[in-house]
Amino acid sequence: MSQVLLETRALDKRYGGLHVTRQVSLLMRAGDRLALIGPNGAGKTTLVNQISGTVAPSSGSVWLDGEDVTRRSQAQRVRAGLARTFQITTLAPHLPVQRQVELALFEREGLTGRFWRSIDGYPALAAEARALLQQLGLGAHAGWPTERLAYGERRLVEMALALALRPKVLLLDEPMAGVPQGEGTRLLAALDALPKELAVLIIEHDMDLVFRFASRIVVLAEGAVIADGAPAEIRGDARVRAAYLGQ
Repeated sequence: MSQVLLETRALDKRYGGLHVTRQVSLLMRAGDRLALIGPNGAGKTTLVNQISGTVAPSSGSVWLDGEDVTRRSQAQRVRAGLARTFQITTLAPHLPVQRQVELALFEREGLTGRFWRSIDGYPALAAEARALLQQLGLGAHAGWPTERLAYGERRLVEMALALALRPKVLLLDEPMAGVPQGEGTRLLAALDALPKELAVLIIEHDMDLVFRFASRIVVLAEGAVIADGAPAEIRGDARVRAAYLGQ
């Protein structure tokens, strides 16, 4: 059985009297393709925020590759192998695509403090950035500023930045959000081409994508897990249909 890379243990989050996540426990192994679904307000993004370190849980714990990272910062979790893309793109609009990926690689290698040496002095990192963009179908746009890219291509750049960190676990928050239907094919191809050993958790409302991509689906409703299983099991689950799919 493959190695456990991510585990949440009874994660709870309260904001005063509002109980957003309730005793959420899930486990991911190397190579998992896990979709997190549920109606609006189910607590999906809050859960991912707790996993990534942007929100502290009220109780419970987060484990990454066998280590308790609950009290670690978002940056520390990134260094430990956790990367995330966000629902809304946060790219630098005027910076060339390749330079943004190079900067991510620069950060990964701990080189940001070497102001005496230009980033152009690291040809191996430039080659790695080009290869990553080529892998995601963005090689022809490497020199473009991101403001010239179509929205779906910007989502691919975000994925490139996350993959540049060489994560063990990748969290994708609604990668298809805002992507026009005609641009979705490239994003789907990029998801299919992700490294097989990478554990991927995806939040997504596009059920066609969910059932195509995921080998396992976790369903949240009112902050609690109501189902966790293979796509065929989830599709036929009466509780899931009542809470979400039936809508």
